[in-house]
Amino acid sequence: MADTILTDAVAATAFRRLIAHLQHRTDVQNIDLMGTAGFCRNCLADWIAEADGSLSREEAREIVHGMPFSEWKQRHQGEATPEQIAKMQESVAKNADSH
Repeated sequence: MADTILTDAVAATAFRRLIAHLQHRTDVQNIDLMGTAGFCRNCLADWIAEADGSLSREEAREIVHGMPFSEWKQRHQGEATPEQIAKMQESVAKNADSH
């Protein structure tokens, strides 16, 4: 399990790189991340807020998106197609067994 292999410093460095990567790749829609990986930027932000305990979901989303979520949505988020929604629902259903 990763918790026993990675030091906190290594995990933090990789996590910061993931955040930077997701901020750079604004062309990749959250719905597509959900459809492929079963999580998206918003999920990651929610996990941060839950782990921290003092951050709101909106504060955590600003950390992940690099700007307020409402601004990110306006700049980068398009309308989801029925196909994207169906793929997301199928992918998210697979998460039920892992959490």
